This record gives sequence, structure tokens and C-alpha cells, in this order.
Amino acid sequence: MIEPELPSNEKFRQKAVEKYQLLDTIPEESYDNITSLMAYICQTPISLITLLDHDRNFLKSHHGVDVSESPRSISFCGHAINAVEDITIIEDARQDKRFVDNPLVTEMQAVFYAGVPLVDPSGFKLGTLCVYDHKPRKLNADQLKAMKAMSKQVINLFDQRYKNLQLMRLQEQLIGRNMELKKFAATVSHDLKSPLANISSLTDLLEGESKGKLTEDAQSYLVHLRSSSNQLRRYVDGILEFYHSEELLHHKSEKVSVADLMTDLKEITITKSASNLTYESNVDTIAVNRAAIMQIMLNLIVNGLKYNTKAERKVHISIVGKEELNTFIVSDNGDGMPEKFIARAFDLFAVSGMKDRRGELGTGIGLATVKKLVESLGGSIKVTSKEKEGTTFTFYTTNQF
Repeated sequence: MIEPELPSNEKFRQKAVEKYQLLDTIPEESYDNITSLMAYICQTPISLITLLDHDRNFLKSHHGVDVSESPRSISFCGHAINAVEDITIIEDARQDKRFVDNPLVTEMQAVFYAGVPLVDPSGFKLGTLCVYDHKPRKLNADQLKAMKAMSKQVINLFDQRYKNLQLMRLQEQLIGRNMELKKFAATVSHDLKSPLANISSLTDLLEGESKGKLTEDAQSYLVHLRSSSNQLRRYVDGILEFYHSEELLHHKSEKVSVADLMTDLKEITITKSASNLTYESNVDTIAVNRAAIMQIMLNLIVNGLKYNTKAERKVHISIVGKEELNTFIVSDNGDGMPEKFIARAFDLFAVSGMKDRRGELGTGIGLATVKKLVESLGGSIKVTSKEKEGTTFTFYTTNQF
């Protein structure tokens, strides 16, 4: 018996094998289907997909045998990956000096062998797709063609696995970075709140104690200082809301009474008689994540009331519940959006430049939070608006039951 030599590029070939993370994995149907098919096509009792590890031949799929690995030193596949041919044929291993006294021949009766190297995109031979028989034989042209074609399919499965592994690693990195960003946002926001509160308090104190003593310019500086600190506070609150919005998605979906939902929204948002919230619905209940829908609705309703300088502010909600899809339409009679702003209305930190009823600018975080929540619920959202006439938001969510 002659042991197979290690390829000259063995160090790099071994790394190529390991990158697929297939060694010592459990059987998989996609690979077992291939070995079963090859055994049928080649009319052999045994078909294998092998990966040559440091000192063993790992059988990723083994049709016709129960073992999952064997020593590399006695492997037929170790010789196959060293061959220059694209397929290694051994018609009778008992007559080949490389396999005389080989335990696979003397004990397992491996007489016939045909193996096609599994070559990755970089040219490394990872293992083989092979068949064995207990008697001497030949393969016809169609069988040889099938083995070569299926070896490429095996490599395609390997590469698909590698891409999936890369995507999983990228996903883990993104999750980690997102967690770090959330932690950073929470820490910074918390650390900013205290000095912002102090600035607002000191501004009020200074204005009260200096009433009638400050010049007109100095008085305007205090107004600007208060406005700026309030704007920064809204940014801080908005950032926290944006990053905490994902936590709402952990709430389970439930059957929600539309009437109860609207009652709660009215109690939270309607504080003046000049504000009016109405609704209509074709169903009495909807299946939704209540916490998330409440947050979405609150953002849209508050926007409709804040950016509305009319004497009577109105918001109307329409709900259309269907078996697989819920449709929500939130319309207001507010000041509307500039046409050039509509396309980026849901972008984080995008602001239209319009001031609300209190003369304050928005943060560009609320609508971004709304879009994030809607899409996380499996839906989508769009907006139509006309200046001085109002805005309509239409969003869809999948029925959660």
C-alpha cells in the first residue's frame, strides 16, 4: 500500500476546507440526495461526498456505509486530489500497487473507485464526490459526465453555505453595533438631560430676576437660549424614542377593540376643544401589536395637531381590517408639507423647515420612528400632502393572526 502524499499547497488547501465549516457537521438532505442519485446513476452500492482534513477523510454524506470518517492515510480520495485528471478511475484496486493490503480493500471490499475532486473557486481540491463498488467495473460516458456535473453542484452548495455564514457574521456584527449605538444613545441622552434642565432653569431664573433690567438684545438672547435648549431636549427625547421603538416589537399581537384604541388615543392627544379626532372602521377589532400601533398613531396624530395653525384642528382616522392586511389612514387638515420635502419625509433627521404652533422646528425623528415600526410589523407607509390643506398618511400592517 502507498499512502497518499500531501499536496504542495496543503496548508492553504486545509484553510480552504475549514472556511466552509462543514467538518463534523451532521448529515444534510441536500448532500444526501446527491450521493443517493449518484449511486443510482452509476449503479454502485456506495457513494460519498468527502472532505480531506488533516489526518482523516470526513464523509459529509455517505450513501451505502455507516461510517462518517476514515484515516486519510488509507483514503482513495487522498490520491484523487493529487491526480492531474479531472476524475480518478480505479477499476480494480486489488491490482493497483497503491492499494494492495489497504484495509478499505481487504476489509471493506472496496474494489472499484471513481472520484471527482471538489474544486473551490480558488482552485483548491477540498475532497471528492466518489462512488465505490465491490467488484471491478467501468463507467460509461454518461455516468462520467453526471459525476463531473454533480461535483460542481456540490461546490455550489458549499459556496452557498459560505455566503450564508458570511451573512450571519455580518448580521451578528450589525446587531452588536446596533446594541452599542443604542447604549451610546441612551448614555449620551441621559448625560445631556441634566445639564439641559439646568440651562432651562437658569434661563428662567435669570429672566425673572433681570426683568426690566436687560436690554432688548439681551432679552432676545435669553429667548434664543431657551429655544435652543428646548430644541436640543426634543432631539434627545426623539433619539431615545427612535432606539427604544424596537422594544415595542417584543409585545405580542392581540385582538384590539378599535373603539377602545380610539378612546385611549383621544385621551392622550386631545387636550383642547379646538382639536377634534374622529374615526371610522369596517371592523370592531383588529389583530395587531397594540403597543406599536399606539406609538405609530400617537406620532401621526400629534404631528397633525402640532403643525396646524387653523382655528379648528382636525384629525380623521380610517381603519380597514381584512383577513391578511390592516389598512390605516390618518388625515389632518393641517399646514401640509412642502412638495420638495415629501420624498424624504421619513428620513431620519430630515426636517421641512416649517415651525409648529409654538414656533418650534421639528427634529426629523418622529416620522423615521413611524416608518421603522411600520416596516418591522411587515407593512409599508406612504404620505400625500398639500400645503395649507393637510396631510394624509396611509400605512399597512400584516394581520398578526
